[in-house]
Parts: sequence; structure tokens; C-alpha cells
Amino acid sequence: MCLAVPGGSDWQHRVRVWDLPTRLFHWLLVVLVAAATISGFIGGNAMIWHGRFAIVIVGLLAFRIAWGVVGSTYARFSQFVRGPAAIRDYLQGRWHGPGHNPLGALSVLGLLAVLAAQVATGLAANDDIAFNGPLYALASKEFSDKLTALHKLNVWLVGTLIGLHLGAIAFYVRKKKQDLLRPMLRGWKERSDRGEESLSGGGFIAFIVALTFALTMAWLATGAWIPAPPPAPAAPPLF
Repeated sequence: MCLAVPGGSDWQHRVRVWDLPTRLFHWLLVVLVAAATISGFIGGNAMIWHGRFAIVIVGLLAFRIAWGVVGSTYARFSQFVRGPAAIRDYLQGRWHGPGHNPLGALSVLGLLAVLAAQVATGLAANDDIAFNGPLYALASKEFSDKLTALHKLNVWLVGTLIGLHLGAIAFYVRKKKQDLLRPMLRGWKERSDRGEESLSGGGFIAFIVALTFALTMAWLATGAWIPAPPPAPAAPPLF
């Protein structure tokens, strides 16, 4: 539903774009990625929390993937992931619509991919001192060391994409006069195009499906399902 209010010679419409689950995912991910990054650089005892943050991030990413399939209109990948023609139209000013624009869709997919790679490599990583990832038992020491090196390298790619994401937001605010933050806080944006429709779908059952998938993936990431190693053989008697 669009809420029409007077706006000069135009009519401004409040179009619902972002549902509550999408907004919660977005801001929780911001907080948890910051917390995981800080704890990772601190190291030491903070690595315990680093691992915990990573498990929650796994759950969040899994929820977003599921919500991208069963969620509301503008959260679905099928709605905002478009081909080269749509990107060309957008760059030439011929594309208009609520939700992620074609370039924004690439940003979303890129961030999801590098964050997924970051947690995947970290789950079996080690610090050669006291911390092993929860899935360390599934990897050899040599393979874990390779994953650790990739984990440390990929963090800079994560930071680069986040920086580009923030730069794009600032560009849209300053140059295009489009506020991208407020809709992600309130869920709606004001548009003058009457043809834009508010979101639909993504009801309670869809939320439960996505939440169940998220909790399952987070539990798998804890490694609680891995059998405990057999006890070490008893030392032979000295005499």
C-alpha cells in the first residue's frame, strides 16, 4: 500500500521497500562484522568472542540467503539480481525502481560472497597458540594453516568492499540527493512515481523457514555434531 501525502506540485508516496527481517539482518550484520573484526585484531582471549561472533554471522548470512528466496518482494534475489542489460540501462539513466538498483545488487552479492568466504575459512582456522576454529577437527594442520592465511588475507577484501559500500551511500546522498540509510531504518521511502508498488510476501511461515535454516547452519558451524576424538591410550607402567 502507498501512503500519499501532499508534496508541492507533486505527490510524494511512501512506498514500503524493506521489511523488518531485512532491516534487522542489515544492522545486526553491521554490528557483528565490526565486533568480529575488532576481536580478531585484538587476539588473545578476545578470540573466544571472535569465534562466537563468527557463528552468529553464519546464521545471519544463512537467513539472508533463505530470505532472498522466500522473503518479501524487494528482498528476493529474483527481483534485484539483473543482467548486463539492466546495468547498462541504469548507467544510462533509463532504469528506475524501488529496492536495490542493478549496481547495488552487485554490491550486495559481493559482500555476501566475501563474508561467506571469511567465515568459512575462519571456522577451520587456527592461531598456532590456543585458538582453533570450531571445525578445526575436520581439517589437517596443513590445510588449516592455508585457510588461516586466506582468512587473514580476505579480511582486507571485506574491508575494501565495505569502504566502497559506504562510499556509494555517500555519493548517492551528496550527488543524487537519495537517502539510502533512512529507508533501511524505517522500511519505506518517498517516491513521486505512482507506478511503484509496496512490498508483498515474506509472511510468518516464510520467516520461520528462513529462521530454521539460519539456526541449523549456525549449529553446524559450532561443530557440536563432530564426534569427540577417542581418548589417548594409557601410558604403559614404568615397572
